[in-house]
Amino acid sequence: MATRKKKKAGGAVYVVDGSRTPFLKAKGAPGSFLASDLAVAAARPLLARQPFEISELDEVILGCVMPTPDEVNVARIVALRLGCDKHLPAWTVQRNCASGLQAIDCAFQNIKSGRSDLVLAGGAESMSHAPVLLNDRMVTWLGEWAGAKKFGQKMKVLGKLRGGHLKPIIGLLRGLSDPVIGLSMGQTAENLAYRFGISRETMDAFAVDSHKRLAAAQEAGYLDEEIEAVYDSRGKSYQQDDGVRGDSSVEKLAKLRPVFDRKFGKVTAGNSAQVTDGAAMLILASEHAVEKYDLKVMGRIVDSEWAGLDPAQMGLGPAHAMAPILKRQKMTIDDVDYWEVNEAFATQVLACVEAWQDEDYCKDELGLKAPLGKIDRARLNVDGGGVSLGHPVGASGARIVLHLLNVLQRNDAQHGMASLCIGGGQGGAMMVTRETHADADRDRG
Repeated sequence: MATRKKKKAGGAVYVVDGSRTPFLKAKGAPGSFLASDLAVAAARPLLARQPFEISELDEVILGCVMPTPDEVNVARIVALRLGCDKHLPAWTVQRNCASGLQAIDCAFQNIKSGRSDLVLAGGAESMSHAPVLLNDRMVTWLGEWAGAKKFGQKMKVLGKLRGGHLKPIIGLLRGLSDPVIGLSMGQTAENLAYRFGISRETMDAFAVDSHKRLAAAQEAGYLDEEIEAVYDSRGKSYQQDDGVRGDSSVEKLAKLRPVFDRKFGKVTAGNSAQVTDGAAMLILASEHAVEKYDLKVMGRIVDSEWAGLDPAQMGLGPAHAMAPILKRQKMTIDDVDYWEVNEAFATQVLACVEAWQDEDYCKDELGLKAPLGKIDRARLNVDGGGVSLGHPVGASGARIVLHLLNVLQRNDAQHGMASLCIGGGQGGAMMVTRETHADADRDRG
């Protein structure tokens, strides 16, 4: 078995490069791609353009929430399909909606600790392939059927079969519900709308703006460099995010009925994230690897944070995760040039913005002496987000980090913050900077 050399701990951690697939809206039937297909499609061209051989990778880490039974450790499947050596470790992480961010954070921490120098990390999800399960009654019945050996026994067991045995468990719906508090993620979004007085019209306006921003980004070609086309078994190509509705309007969205609270609710399919398939992959590198392979870098990871909160208020997770990073880095809102806060629901992002302006919330929930202030909408999700391009839960965390770095480069900006709310009552955040390796060398000199 190959032995791996001990790396040098400490030093900066860089994002070298990244790619993603188009985010493809689920259309009522299993899509053309499994999670592993999408991850491979994003990673193969990414690795092909690097100056180092794939054998130089130290590990592959992938976030995924609902892999199919044939790809349980989907990271290992992806690594082998990419041609990685059999001795290369590959592992899958799951932190609900922030699984892709968790994968990047694990790579970040492993490089900082000296365990790794080069890591392929990201996230993938094929939500259209979410499992449909048998209920317990049917599983019990199948056990009895398997145990019946004689014809008479078989007939007796067959006589017990009822229509209720055939009622399926829809894995996606169960996964988007919290079994501890008995609420769906949409119902927790309704809680935030009520708490902060966010109107239906305000949510719908945010959703329309998300679609228009994504449509404008596509028209300008801003996403071309980060997206790799994918091809299905029939040769059909998919080259851009297909959930965008450039002709969306508040008037059109107003016609949609609430989904999670049909009588009094405000959250609809139109102001919520779309169910989507997609993958995003990034290469992270240590200072040593950047120097050894003369790598160009997109930026540096500065800090990361994970936070917990009331599951019934789970959408406020970004407010809890981002605040400690600002405090540690001695920064204010104005010091951050661009923000990517995943749009699980329009009202969830709006609530995070409101929470940071609310004196009582900042004092009682975040332990701050004063409100943090207001995030400028012109610097928040500038090219749209989950409402317009979808939220493949395992991939979104990786996508927002990749896109944030591209936004910083496009606008000649320096500091960015990426964050997501997490089902179950958590939040994750990561700060990045466009500082290059050469910049760091000059600072030390």
